Amino acid sequence: MMKVILLAIFLAVAQANLQANMKNFLNFATKYGKSYSDIEFGNRFQIFQNNIQLAAQYQARDSTAQYGVTKFMDLTPAEFAANYLMPKELFLNHKPDPKKVKLPYRKEIKLPASFDWRDKGAVSAVYDQGQCGSCWAFSATETIESYHFLAGNSMVGLSQQQIVDCDTSSYGCNGGWTEHAFNYIEQAGGQDTLASYPYTAQDGTCMANPSNFGAKLKSWAYVTQSDDENAMCQSLVQTGPAAICVDASSWQFYNGGVISSCGQQVDHCVQLTGYSVQSGVNAWNVRNSWGTDWGLQGYLYVARNGQNVCAIGGDVIYLTE
Repeated sequence: MMKVILLAIFLAVAQANLQANMKNFLNFATKYGKSYSDIEFGNRFQIFQNNIQLAAQYQARDSTAQYGVTKFMDLTPAEFAANYLMPKELFLNHKPDPKKVKLPYRKEIKLPASFDWRDKGAVSAVYDQGQCGSCWAFSATETIESYHFLAGNSMVGLSQQQIVDCDTSSYGCNGGWTEHAFNYIEQAGGQDTLASYPYTAQDGTCMANPSNFGAKLKSWAYVTQSDDENAMCQSLVQTGPAAICVDASSWQFYNGGVISSCGQQVDHCVQLTGYSVQSGVNAWNVRNSWGTDWGLQGYLYVARNGQNVCAIGGDVIYLTE
């Protein structure tokens, strides 16, 4: 009799969980405008349930961040990586050029407790790269926009698509390196405005037009090849935002807080806009390119604790002129 009672309780709990997950799934689909065929609906609901469990696992090992339902909840981790990240293999043998390592400040200063270039108007609005592994082009473009502004110009949106289409040393929607993007813009003599060369989220034919250039780039350098937080903070405050590349595989389920547990295999490039203290936790302020309906209006926090969380300090680039 006891076994029967326990089985009944188990089935009741399972049914209640199933109903709760279905309700959450329908709310998710409504919120993000998802539409599925009858066959696809069941498949995506199962993936959603699996991801609920995965998000709970991330939460269990990272108490300073919040993980849960995001707009990527109906994608398997493999689908998410294929559509929104870059192949990790691209960076396995990636070696920064030691000749390009140059601290872009002459002396150290007393740093403020928190700092963000958004407060200075030096960061453009959050972009959405869509289902294209073009984050490297976005990271580079965002940084060129910031330094163009800091040089005394109005903020102007620049063409990520130009880099995707024209930088033949990288792979467009299949990934690339911010270094290559910067080198390309140097060699091309400038970057088209976003208005003249809009983003399509797919590979295309190069149509760069010097008459439409909105900004130029003279030089760039790595600040550090390891997690030297002081150098990163000094450079950030004294020079400007940085283009960085990170491990973002756990970001699929990020909702808020400070990420303190993360991988170390780079698969995504973003922009470092500042640093802060969040609920007593030292954090890097990171701008992503997955739209404002992800994370904290398109931003996230990564722990600034000397542990190189998400490999955040391994590929840090500032513009030097």
